[in-house]
Amino acid sequence: MDPHSSAGQDIPRCDLCETANVHSYCDFCHFNLCTPCIGKHISDGYDKHKIVPFKERRSTLIYPTCEIHPHKNCDFQCEDCGNIFVCSSCTASKQHKGHNFVEVTEVFKTKKDNIKKDIQEFENHISPTYEEISRDLENQLANLDGGYEKLTTTMSKQGEQWHREIDIIINKMKTEISEIKEKHRDILQKHLNEIKQIQSLIKEALQTIRKIEKSTEVSSTIEYSSKIREFSKLPPKVKVSLPTFIPKPIDCEKLYSLFGQITPLSTATEENVLSLNQPKTSVRELLDEPELVTTIKTGHEKLSNVTCLNEDRIWTSGETNDIKCLNIKGSLVRTFTIKPEEWPNDIAVDSDGNLLYCDGTDGTVNIVKNGQIEELITSPEEWTPYNLCVTSTGDLLVTMFIDDDTQSKVVRYSGSTEKQTIQFDDDGKPLYSGNDYDKYITENRNHDICVTDWEAGVVVVVNQDGKLRWRYTGHPSATKNKPFKPSGITTDSQSRILTADGDNHCIHILDQNGQFLRYIDNCDLKDPYGLCVDNTDNLFVCEFYKGNVKKIKYLK
Repeated sequence: MDPHSSAGQDIPRCDLCETANVHSYCDFCHFNLCTPCIGKHISDGYDKHKIVPFKERRSTLIYPTCEIHPHKNCDFQCEDCGNIFVCSSCTASKQHKGHNFVEVTEVFKTKKDNIKKDIQEFENHISPTYEEISRDLENQLANLDGGYEKLTTTMSKQGEQWHREIDIIINKMKTEISEIKEKHRDILQKHLNEIKQIQSLIKEALQTIRKIEKSTEVSSTIEYSSKIREFSKLPPKVKVSLPTFIPKPIDCEKLYSLFGQITPLSTATEENVLSLNQPKTSVRELLDEPELVTTIKTGHEKLSNVTCLNEDRIWTSGETNDIKCLNIKGSLVRTFTIKPEEWPNDIAVDSDGNLLYCDGTDGTVNIVKNGQIEELITSPEEWTPYNLCVTSTGDLLVTMFIDDDTQSKVVRYSGSTEKQTIQFDDDGKPLYSGNDYDKYITENRNHDICVTDWEAGVVVVVNQDGKLRWRYTGHPSATKNKPFKPSGITTDSQSRILTADGDNHCIHILDQNGQFLRYIDNCDLKDPYGLCVDNTDNLFVCEFYKGNVKKIKYLK
């Protein structure tokens, strides 16, 4: 229906009289006309009117008027002058001598074909795709409350189960207390009975003495034997102490982690006809200038390893046989000593706060519980374990090298059971160099496994299935002129990766895809080596030769 026809009418009406049926159309003015009104429409003397049958409306091309020759239409475009419109007189002018021209009708036809294709693309692909995306989002919104209700219901059931278990534990302890009380009662009653018996004997002795005292019989008086010494020897005083209940301090953070885990909100986009940008989530931005919070003097020679026990305590080790636990103020909390003349290759802390260390001399990984060493892992005879990482699921990742320095690998353990070996890429080529230099290891928040290869000068990152994702070989810098030799490595809550570059006295910060973000090269860092990050994203850096740990704030 023509846009000039009245809304709601099936038959278009004349635009002049607005009553008669349309028979013709002015293809220049775009007016609907009945036969009697044609004369009125062209009576203004304007020579551009083009009257055609209504069915052939909009078939006449309306050419632009030439700016130089106003009495002529532009039938051509000059290709050499940026496709400007020109008339036939312009084509013969000196200004356009030797230029190439194209007919406007051909350009018009080509553009019309392109427009038809665009219309088809919009109608057949783009619009339906957006409709589908819209419907999917509407469905997600409609199901949002139900999905979260299921989540909270599951959480509530977990809470009920915890309450039941706690009630069971409390009832069990109450039963134990009742049993202890009965034992307590029996002990006291036994001693009371013994005292009562002695009291009865004392009463009898006293009665006998009184009779003798009043008696005039010589023989009974002379035969009397005093029992004062016998009864003066008092029985031991019985004191049974009440048992005590020593409540353990509630570690809210550990309790939270034991109760369950809420996976973070995950957003993703699917590629359809159009590529949609993935929405950004809020992140902790990097500080413009990292800040040195404190310097902890450890007293270690060649300090190589640091790991966080909690927010205010760290374990440290170097090339000595003692592993030290220090608080943030640098005070020694406790020391653990391994075999004389040996030192741990690496240290770590599990989710229960137990210390783990790697003993390369006998090929074992050990765990320290209540001050006692337990052998957790024994590596294959020809392999030596070197560096450790405890994963978010409680598994243990261990880097190992073979005795002849030809091969290295990463092994995942669950307890003492080997679950996974990561050694080669899809082409069968080694992922890591074979030497015995440090290959520090960490797990990123997206479960990628990140390993520094000091000798090769590269950070190697694979996914949790062991498939190579990317390699990082350093970042060009005019001030960092020594070869990139990464040692310690750690990750933060934003899935950023931090690795130490000792020779260049700096830390490299990368995103989870291996893109360089910035250096930490202030804070007077000297020979940075081992790294770790605490729960609030504070960075701890070992200074290898100085024996200091520096705590650095680098996020806003």
